[in-house]
Amino acid sequence: MPDPAAVGPSSTSGPVDGAPQRLRGGVLGMADIAAATMANVGPAMSFFFGFAFLGTTAGIASPLTIAAAGVAVALLGNTLAQFSRAHPSAGSFITFVGKTFGPVSAVTTALLAGLGYIIAMASVIAISGGFVQITLHHYTGVDLPWIIWTLVLTGLAVVLMLRGVVVSTKWAGYFFVVEMLVLVVVSVAAIVEHRGHLSADPFLPGHISHGLSGLAAGFPLAVYLFIGWENSAALAEETQNPRRNVGRAVFSSVAIMTVSYILFSYATVTGFDYDVTALGEARIPFLDVAHDTLGALAFVAYVGGLTSTLGVLISGINSQARLVFNAGREGLLPSFFGYVHPTRRTPTNAIVTFTATALLIIGGWGLGHLLGSDGGSMNPVVFFTESSSLGAILILLVYLASNIALPFYYRRYRPQEFRTIRHLVLPAIGALAILVPLYYLAKPGQPAPYNWFPYAALATLLVAVAYAALLVRRDPGLAERVGSVVADAE
Repeated sequence: MPDPAAVGPSSTSGPVDGAPQRLRGGVLGMADIAAATMANVGPAMSFFFGFAFLGTTAGIASPLTIAAAGVAVALLGNTLAQFSRAHPSAGSFITFVGKTFGPVSAVTTALLAGLGYIIAMASVIAISGGFVQITLHHYTGVDLPWIIWTLVLTGLAVVLMLRGVVVSTKWAGYFFVVEMLVLVVVSVAAIVEHRGHLSADPFLPGHISHGLSGLAAGFPLAVYLFIGWENSAALAEETQNPRRNVGRAVFSSVAIMTVSYILFSYATVTGFDYDVTALGEARIPFLDVAHDTLGALAFVAYVGGLTSTLGVLISGINSQARLVFNAGREGLLPSFFGYVHPTRRTPTNAIVTFTATALLIIGGWGLGHLLGSDGGSMNPVVFFTESSSLGAILILLVYLASNIALPFYYRRYRPQEFRTIRHLVLPAIGALAILVPLYYLAKPGQPAPYNWFPYAALATLLVAVAYAALLVRRDPGLAERVGSVVADAE
């Protein structure tokens, strides 16, 4: 059966009250969306605040854990690339799951993805101000509250995004180039500085702490280092030849990030002389390596961290708000989210609402700290780990659903193109790879607040399914609108 949406929107597509609003098509090239994708990954920010725990769990061989995570993410990339080749859409995972399993799954995925990305982005928004506070206090002694810097940086990022996807994507790309240059320079300098005792131990399985259990324990965080790899799919509607370029951007981004993280992790464990205990006790291990290697010039590492948080702010909200926009445009969420600015063609309401909700989550989380048993203020670094963990559970559920959906989609809509390896075996392995971090994020016996995250995710899933079933019953035409706007159809 041919995919009826692959030929473009029908006369009944889009919001209930009219034709679908379109984003500005064809204004981004493959290099643009690849740069935006890697900026969304935010290697400096992710590595700065994630590697200490990864080093503690995986040990000296943490670079090997990262390599394994890179392979797992590449398997997920295959699923995204195959779906985007067949049905490029700003709705990304929401469209892919919905076209396969129907409108109830589409609405459920829209709610899980939207909330998951908002919660995860809240961690980025908070750490942007937190890192400015850390940097200024380190070099000047000034200790203004981090929330002030968070609000300033978030406001600037939103202004850039509302000006248009081209200008905001290019700025995200510029920030990414700066952070990568800094990371590579510091890493190479550290390796050269310790060239006398370089070792292959970080790449040997025998040096993973506690063997396979250590690899599995560190795997979820290693996978989280790559979150944002799917950015390009949501930009499909604004991309030239999205059927080809989205897949290329996904695979090139994952490959570059995998090689880069292996370099950064190797330089860090080498800079700590393979002392896992000292590495785990460091607040930001990479910055310690930069200080030991470059001395006063370590300031450039802080610059890399700052540009990284800005790049993630812009690219992350840009792409993830488009999922919310497309869901509003197709009626999966309130049509308010499906509004496009008449001149700049940006999803204004989705961007502003996405950002405001993330800020409210930060405020609510902070209030919980003040009213809790400790009665203290919220640490943005701790919040980054907590919020990103909760958001990751919901996002991983969406990844899992997409991998399960791929073979069914190709069997139903494109049976002549179905390939066993590409459309069945690889997504099946990808689904299994997702179950590992899901288990470690949801397993019992974790300390608070992580122990209630699985229950919060389960409650969100049940509420989303109930809401989806009710909405589909009230709006039977929803089935026709799921995936009705294809990215390269005008």
